[in-house]
Amino acid sequence: MTYDKNNIFAKILRGEIPYKKIYENKFVLAFHDVNPQKKVHALVIPKGEYVNLDDFSSKASDEEIAGLIKGISNVAKKIGVSEQVKGAGYRSLVNVGENGGQEVLHLHFHIFGGEKVGKMVS
Repeated sequence: MTYDKNNIFAKILRGEIPYKKIYENKFVLAFHDVNPQKKVHALVIPKGEYVNLDDFSSKASDEEIAGLIKGISNVAKKIGVSEQVKGAGYRSLVNVGENGGQEVLHLHFHIFGGEKVGKMVS
């Protein structure tokens, strides 16, 4: 699958669409979801052009992979859902492909928390 440079997250990364930033490092950008599904709902995206997790895992450098994983953890701490901060817990979710529910073809992780998240799949 070819990366679409005009997807909404690519536009956010280029500064073409406003967003409420939570965290940024060399490899990721994190921001609040504009349509939150839980009390706390953040998105973490890699800065590289990756369609999904399969694309990322096959093309990203070890440094990018580590930066993404550490970024997710740092975001959970910053938004107060990490067990290291409050003991509250959170869910990190990534959708891959149409059958997996992926809507934007740029790899992105959802972080849900601030309340009981519920069942994995309903």
